Amino acid sequence: MVHSVELLFDADSDAAIRSVWDDLADAGVRSQAGHKAPSNRPHVTLAVAENMDIAVNDALQVVRQHLPFSCAVGAPMLFGRRDFTLVRLIVPSAQLLSLHAAVHGACLPHMPTGPLPHSEPGRWTPHVTLARRVPADQLPVAMSVTSVTRELSATAVGIRHWDGNAKREYPI
Repeated sequence: MVHSVELLFDADSDAAIRSVWDDLADAGVRSQAGHKAPSNRPHVTLAVAENMDIAVNDALQVVRQHLPFSCAVGAPMLFGRRDFTLVRLIVPSAQLLSLHAAVHGACLPHMPTGPLPHSEPGRWTPHVTLARRVPADQLPVAMSVTSVTRELSATAVGIRHWDGNAKREYPI
């Protein structure tokens, strides 16, 4: 498991993204709607590492000054080669990139083995996950779900540190 720092949305944005999850599930695509853990919520991962010490929670307090802000939920995208992860791009605005850089800087001293490369500035793709492990033959169905491509905006309002080892979240 890993640790991550995640950007969270306001209630309306959260509900709009969960609605897309539900629409995918209704179409027969295994979406994030199937994960019922209370910690499963729409988010944008800002930093990822094998481990982060608990002091990162205090270090992250400074990044709260970047919140709240509006962001555009952009085009659908796919990650993967065989089974795919279906996501929506979060358009990388100056505000979002500034927040990402601040989170990276705050976290770096608290990551004993450093960040995972895909979360580093210049290599990061901001996105919100809709569905994981989507087989190639289900992609036409997933992409035909109207809400997957519907125009959507969101408001980023919070940050959390997710400890995947302990399955624990720390609101910042």
